[in-house]
Amino acid sequence: MTLERDAKFGIGDVVRHRLFPFRGVVFDVDPQFANTEDWWLAIPEAIRPAKDQPFYHVLAENEDSFYTAYVSEQNLLPDAVSGPVKHPQTRELFESFDGQRYLLKAGDMRPN
Repeated sequence: MTLERDAKFGIGDVVRHRLFPFRGVVFDVDPQFANTEDWWLAIPEAIRPAKDQPFYHVLAENEDSFYTAYVSEQNLLPDAVSGPVKHPQTRELFESFDGQRYLLKAGDMRPN
């Protein structure tokens, strides 16, 4: 039996990682873990997240680069107060940042 929880964050929410120095914008949500077992096992056991929680696809950025990240809900915090993100793919998916969240473009085309 699998229990699914309501996701705390939605598409367009700006978030930051609880442990690692990156932030970004959510562009997709999995109600529970939907990546490979190898990916999950590669995370050190001491910080490995539970699978039975929402996981988020994030257009992420740090001081050095832009990338996509797959992050468990337990490791995300809201971060709209820090303003918009600079990730270049935000322009492909979102119309604008309203100060609280990004607004999806009509005919949303999520990155691969």
